[in-house]
Amino acid sequence: MHKILSYIKFLLKSKNQHGVHSPFVYDLVTQCFYDRTNYSEYKALVAYRSELLLNPEKITITDFGSGSKVFKSDERAINAIAKTSGTSLKNAKLLFRLVRYFESPSILELGTNLGIATQAMALANPKAKITTIEGCPAILEVANRQFTKKKLSNITTVQGDFKAKIREHRQKNWDLIFFDGHHSKEATLRYFEMLLPTAHNDSVFIFDDIYWSKGMTEAWESIKKHPQVTVTVDTYNWGIVFFRKEQAKEHFKIRV
Repeated sequence: MHKILSYIKFLLKSKNQHGVHSPFVYDLVTQCFYDRTNYSEYKALVAYRSELLLNPEKITITDFGSGSKVFKSDERAINAIAKTSGTSLKNAKLLFRLVRYFESPSILELGTNLGIATQAMALANPKAKITTIEGCPAILEVANRQFTKKKLSNITTVQGDFKAKIREHRQKNWDLIFFDGHHSKEATLRYFEMLLPTAHNDSVFIFDDIYWSKGMTEAWESIKKHPQVTVTVDTYNWGIVFFRKEQAKEHFKIRV
């Protein structure tokens, strides 16, 4: 019910490029969100996801996050995971465009899952160094097989608890962080605070499923109010955060 009501409210308040007066956000919307170019890499995104959707192999899931709303068993088929919790093709394409638009050299992903989003980012900027953390060994093994098969050499995978691995990984700055795991209010705010010191003026933080639950929406509202956050863009599926000091604090809801 929360997601339905949130979506109705989003539709009533959201805008397209014509309601945006910030040049930075206007360019983002027109040149990235609404970029209709049929990139050749899109075929690879489709192929990657299609292979997973055709894979009936069952694996045992170790869930460190807030759990699944779909599965009741720890044993799950890869094609079912790809269908229900894997990044959609639409979002994979959008993530590809975002990484391509910002040309992000250093990227962190929390929640590899089957690697659909990871592949999109790797193809968007082959020169980028991508670190992706996944809690479940079995699901990361599937993603690693895919990365090797697709010869995606700019991805480093890390298995383990997000909190522990963030502390171990002493990266001074990240250009882009994709928060796509452990969908709870407390965990989302904890990872945001832990990684905030790695943000620079042009960093981009992307939070997945900000309306997944009431708690996730509360976490998103807290993040928007943080004094270091200047501009946010709410696409309903994602909350995108910027730290540009030259920008006045402003929040946008954009239909994508």
